[in-house]
Amino acid sequence: MEAFKIIYTVLGGLGIFFYGMKNMSEGLQSVAGDVVKSAINTITKNRVTAILVGTAVTIIVQSSSVTTVMVVGFVNAGLMNLTQAIGVILGANIGTTITGWIISIKIGKYGLLLIGMGIFPLLFGKTNKSRQIGRILFSVGMIFFGLDIMSNAFKPLRTMPEFLEMISYFSAQNYMSYFACIIVGCVLTVVVQSSSAMLGITMAMATSGVIEFHTAAALVLGENIGTTITALLASVGANITAKRAARAHAIFNALGVLIVFSFFPYYIEFIDWVVPGDANLRSAVGEFENIAVHIATGHTVFNVTATVIFIPLLGILANIVTKITPDHGIKEQHHLVMLSDPSTLVPATALAQADLEMAKMKDIMSRLYLLADELFITGSKKSNADIVMKAKDYESITDNIQKEVTVFTVKVMESPLSERESIHARGILKEVDELESIADYIEKLICYSERTPISKLLKGEAKTDFTNLYKDVKDFYDTTIDEVNKSNIDLSVTLRKSEQLRLSAENMRAKHLERISSGDFDALTALTYSDMIVALRKIRSHTQNVAQAYS
Repeated sequence: MEAFKIIYTVLGGLGIFFYGMKNMSEGLQSVAGDVVKSAINTITKNRVTAILVGTAVTIIVQSSSVTTVMVVGFVNAGLMNLTQAIGVILGANIGTTITGWIISIKIGKYGLLLIGMGIFPLLFGKTNKSRQIGRILFSVGMIFFGLDIMSNAFKPLRTMPEFLEMISYFSAQNYMSYFACIIVGCVLTVVVQSSSAMLGITMAMATSGVIEFHTAAALVLGENIGTTITALLASVGANITAKRAARAHAIFNALGVLIVFSFFPYYIEFIDWVVPGDANLRSAVGEFENIAVHIATGHTVFNVTATVIFIPLLGILANIVTKITPDHGIKEQHHLVMLSDPSTLVPATALAQADLEMAKMKDIMSRLYLLADELFITGSKKSNADIVMKAKDYESITDNIQKEVTVFTVKVMESPLSERESIHARGILKEVDELESIADYIEKLICYSERTPISKLLKGEAKTDFTNLYKDVKDFYDTTIDEVNKSNIDLSVTLRKSEQLRLSAENMRAKHLERISSGDFDALTALTYSDMIVALRKIRSHTQNVAQAYS
């Protein structure tokens, strides 16, 4: 009965801890989403910068797993290369050590206080930012409270003969015991899918006096290996570079643990020397009051030292994973991959991924326009049939991207977003829809050449009028897209240009009616020409809507 009580109490405390971690992470993401996005935008080929970005993002989202999964997604989408990805992952290993320091504070002492401080702004805050700050305070309180519950639940184990006998093998100070603890830490982290949760359990057991420092330190080393499974799972079905990034993470952590394992007793002595106070000193109530800081220090020393050592070896590590994950000569196309549920990703980074996918869509649009240029402006050696077939292929691709981005963004919007992120997400939905409509009308414009030969359709003054309007509409599209990409759109100027184009199209239709009445064009040719003008008007209209997407 005592064992059952311990189990359900630990599970309850773990549930509260998990809930607190999840909500704290979401609250931090909401408050600091712009910081995350700015950090991502600063990623360059400089490995030190990539490491700093990985550290900063992981500190903000409070999860190395979230960061590494995000990296796999970005590599898969083509947002970063392999060397950059490895640098960010190394930084994530440093950033995750902050979690250990947060939970090394006297657990339980401030839990209820923070819950009380956070609940009022969370429920009654007038602004989103104040509510999110309240949410963060409330969540940190939940973390401390959950850890306190687990710590109290573990205390009876100190005097339970069955448990002491079982754990005696793992608590022995020899390499077999150290290895067994590393394996246990790795396996449990794989099962729980959270190194932060396992670190919390380890600290709760250690502070309650159930395990000593060397056992806890070995468990933490195993947790560093186990946490790599998240990125490995995320890379399933991804492209070759994403697989390489995930495997680089696993190799880096495994090698780091192997190196520390080779001189583990000296590693323990070094941490004891760095941190004042005996880690295994029991208080009057049987607890190890100093051990939490020792564990947090050991976790930080391991990850920082391993990263510093590997900085000059990033190129070698990239070469190793490239050799063990060959591409077999297949040139892969980057594409947006929905890593499990997009709502579990960092909103700022998920939206950046959607932006990148839209950039690919705009590239397809440029190719569509080039086909139209060949048909109506510059001329081409290709047959009309070849141009029409290629245009239909491009239009089909834009349809697929539009569906993919829309589903992805809608799922991202299910997560808590800041006001700016909400505007960004709605803008993505509107922009991708308008771009797909523009692609439809460019394709229709090209396909009209199948109905009536171009030479018969465009001649004399009619050709001049159409060519001028086509160029003006295309210039309007190019200018608008460029301004939207640079976020410097002047809506009043855009609307004025759009209205001028609309009036030009109306005048063209009126002039063409005069040509028809004079017998210069037959009925079918006149209808096709009119439809082409309508298509240009629609392109103008949807381009205007793109400009208004983020307003």
